[in-house]
Amino acid sequence: MPDAMFITFEGPEGSGKTSQIRLLTAYLQQEGYTVLATREPGGTRIGDQIRACLHDVANREMTAVTEMLLYAASRAQLVRELIQPALADGGIVLCDRFADSTIAYQGYGRDLSLDDLHYITQVATGGLQPHLTILLDIDVERGLARRASNAEEMNRLDLETTSFHQRVRSGYHQLAANDPARWALVDADRAADVIQAELRAIVHRKLAHRCR
Repeated sequence: MPDAMFITFEGPEGSGKTSQIRLLTAYLQQEGYTVLATREPGGTRIGDQIRACLHDVANREMTAVTEMLLYAASRAQLVRELIQPALADGGIVLCDRFADSTIAYQGYGRDLSLDDLHYITQVATGGLQPHLTILLDIDVERGLARRASNAEEMNRLDLETTSFHQRVRSGYHQLAANDPARWALVDADRAADVIQAELRAIVHRKLAHRCR
């Protein structure tokens, strides 16, 4: 069906993905679309258990490889349990992070082999790729300060060094530059309503293009 579309949202910590996805979901539903909003890691009963393990600040001894494999396991469950069925029914899926997060965080951030990550991601997703990936971009220090000021719980990755988060952000920019047809870069350091208006315009253009 022409309306079926898989949209992922990526970005540094504090970029406002969750809030923007919630607003966009409500808007698209009002427009008559069937929308599934989900997240990574998590989104399923099994995935949420993995998420708790990954984010627990007490798990300091977790290795980069263990971390990467746990993200892949959560993703594999999410794809097969929720995302593929929703797309098969002709819906729009909005996902707060997806496979690009692994490349950015465990690849550019942790310095794991990009070739290995691409292979494992291929296995976890079954080759599923987003039709559109929106990068909500914000300065690393600004984003982390925003999370702290909002009194949000800081998870294990949030507490990494600033240099780690800067590598992640640079990785995102590299991924976007490598595949400009799929990625849309959005300045996330603006008023929420201004960002939302831009997101709606981007999604409508992509939907119109797919219908053609």
